[in-house]
Amino acid sequence: MRITSRKTALSGLAVLGTSALLLAGCAAAPTDPSDPGTDPGATDFKPCMVSDSGGFDDKSFNQLGKEGLDKASAALGVTGNAVESQAETDYPSNINGLVDDGCNIIVTVGFLLAAATDTAAQANPDVNFAIIDDSSIDLANVKPIVFDTAQAAFLAGYAAASYTKTGIVGTFGGIPIPPVTIFMDGFYEGVMHYNEVKGTSVQVLGWDIAKQDEGAFTGGFEANDTAKSTAQNLIDQNADVILPVGGPIFLSAGEAIRDSGKDIALIGVDADVYVTSPDLSDLFLTSIMKGIAVGVDEVVTTAAAGNFDNSPFVGTLENGGVGIADFHDFASKVDPGLQAELDALKAEIISGAITLNSPSSPR
Repeated sequence: MRITSRKTALSGLAVLGTSALLLAGCAAAPTDPSDPGTDPGATDFKPCMVSDSGGFDDKSFNQLGKEGLDKASAALGVTGNAVESQAETDYPSNINGLVDDGCNIIVTVGFLLAAATDTAAQANPDVNFAIIDDSSIDLANVKPIVFDTAQAAFLAGYAAASYTKTGIVGTFGGIPIPPVTIFMDGFYEGVMHYNEVKGTSVQVLGWDIAKQDEGAFTGGFEANDTAKSTAQNLIDQNADVILPVGGPIFLSAGEAIRDSGKDIALIGVDADVYVTSPDLSDLFLTSIMKGIAVGVDEVVTTAAAGNFDNSPFVGTLENGGVGIADFHDFASKVDPGLQAELDALKAEIISGAITLNSPSSPR
């Protein structure tokens, strides 16, 4: 792990909370993209979205995307159309159905929709597309919405290593694809940085960062018995902080923790899951957040104003596109000096003093 660290504490930069999660893109925004009056045709504009198989009620990835679509639609005074996929085989037909429905921009939610998005975009050059968590498509009518979540996951990994009582933390994912493993990479590096700074030996279960293809995965993004047993396996190995990466699979991890009766903390992803899942809120140490809703909102309103382009929309710690949530119920349980350490680490990542090495980071 090639990490260079300045030991001097830097202050004045707070770790992001939900209210501060604002995303800035690589392309310049229009003068007033939220005003439909800037484009006489805005009221005829139809924004649309296709979910992945996790569905819009996943309290995470897809839900945030739809929130962004709904916010943009309301501000523009238009009616959007969001179609939920039940399985990966639905992706092509769902996208083509929205093309036939007259959608002006179609946002596809997730890396797994890349092939279907690419095919549809090539066949329909007059329709604009945006895809979350993928930058593999090089077409004039496809805009990537991507996030360097390894940066925020590094902070969460450092916090997990600081909090653990057993000296063992764990992570597991839905499918080993870059939008999942980028969280696991950053988390692992954050734990290892804690060990380097503090002289500790906290272990990370569930992911081999060197091999990039060996770890704990459920095979999908559903909250089911497989997800629960995967979490239970980490619990059985004495992990007392667990990071599930993959939409609603954290719900199964929460169930496993409840059943165990042990004092185990969860780390959420995408949203501040403390807020979106109040039934499990007492379990969350923090969450690794992506500004998905803000990114979708801005891309859609920009397209409605006639200013669509294919330059990537990249969220980072520096522009507020990624961050970690407050400690909420754990604020009194973490080390009193942890927040200041995280503030300094955030500043060092932004300055380049700490360099992260996830191969899944946007380039």
